Amino acid sequence: MKVIHIDPGAGGTFYCQNCMRDCSLVNELRKQGQDVVMVPMYLPILIDSNEISRDVPVFFGGINVYLQQQFSFFRHTPRWLDKLFDLPWMLRQAAAREASTEASELGPLTLSMLKGEDGNQKKELTRLIEWLVEQEKPDLIHISNALLLGLAEPLKRDVGVPIVCSLQDEQTWIVDMDDAHAKQCWDVMSAHAKHVDAFITVSEWNGKEMAERLDIPADKMNIVPLGIDLDQREAKTPSFDPPVLGYLSKMTESLGLGLLVDAFIALKKKPGLENLKLRATGGQMGPDAAYVTGLKKILAAEGLEKDAEFIEGFDPDQRNDFLQSISVLSVPSTRGESFGMFIAEALMEGVPVVQPDTGGYAEVVHATGGGLVYDVNNPEGLVDALEALLLDPDRARAMGEQGRKQVIEHFGIERMAREVAAIYETLT
Repeated sequence: MKVIHIDPGAGGTFYCQNCMRDCSLVNELRKQGQDVVMVPMYLPILIDSNEISRDVPVFFGGINVYLQQQFSFFRHTPRWLDKLFDLPWMLRQAAAREASTEASELGPLTLSMLKGEDGNQKKELTRLIEWLVEQEKPDLIHISNALLLGLAEPLKRDVGVPIVCSLQDEQTWIVDMDDAHAKQCWDVMSAHAKHVDAFITVSEWNGKEMAERLDIPADKMNIVPLGIDLDQREAKTPSFDPPVLGYLSKMTESLGLGLLVDAFIALKKKPGLENLKLRATGGQMGPDAAYVTGLKKILAAEGLEKDAEFIEGFDPDQRNDFLQSISVLSVPSTRGESFGMFIAEALMEGVPVVQPDTGGYAEVVHATGGGLVYDVNNPEGLVDALEALLLDPDRARAMGEQGRKQVIEHFGIERMAREVAAIYETLT
């Protein structure tokens, strides 16, 4: 079976869980004997991968997509001109300036892409279809997320193969749009969902959420929990001398980094936690730089600038080193996410987690037994839960070890790839 996996590139400047999921999945499917071609959209695939898309060109190049959205002239330009904007060095420049991909600014562009052949990027879709039909001839197409559902109907009709769509955290993109564009996006996604043969999501919570939003029949929804690479070095027992509070995700306000900084300041005033340290990593987009700078100023005003570290690198080896340097991890996003890959990555290193009861976090924490979940509506919930683990190293280490065992048994990428491949087999 030949599978085309269509994935948006994120430029590699932040901890993109969807990107890491897709790269790990494609790599593992190939190891298991599947013929999978990864097709990048917008930007090159640059995170946790080594030439994973091989010699496949970038489709819907980010610069061309933007120009075709903003200026009608570029919707009719010849391919030789468009190719100039798809040159690798041009796309690298676009990736370096990917602040422009903030959802709050891209409601019209997101909606246009969701409209597919009725959108402003129609000629990009035509190019993709021609390439698939004339060169690749796949047996199945897997698209990375519901924000690409505008591709589903024309790909199914013109390429003539089943369509699979992953679901993970689309709502965190759309929630930042204005209400009018957000509603239109959900409506268009719902209309296009009927052209998909199978959906794959990473948690029961997200499956229920997206089934309701997109009116997806139960027989099309498949729950395949996220899997991570288990081929890692031995976990170290977390040290609490001194205790270190960690954060691993995009360093931005919406994922709760500021809340964790506030909690850190409060915890430093607790008896027994005077030596507490804070370490954060996960990269950032343009607007986040000013936000992180503001957090550093807050810490400095408290006299804590030397106790907090914001780390730039977050490739796999750097993440392992980071996780082995902390005692407890928390990404206290009040809006939640579908799964939280950082939970599995932390537990794989024996590091317990503290997460709010939002999105799919509680589902994952309870399934692994690897930490504590607090009531997001309790103003003291985060501080209390962190204090409980930071002051009780034996309990924290036991939770981390329990979580590690469960991740190894249930949340490996090999298991995820097998389950995804089994879904493919039912459709071909």
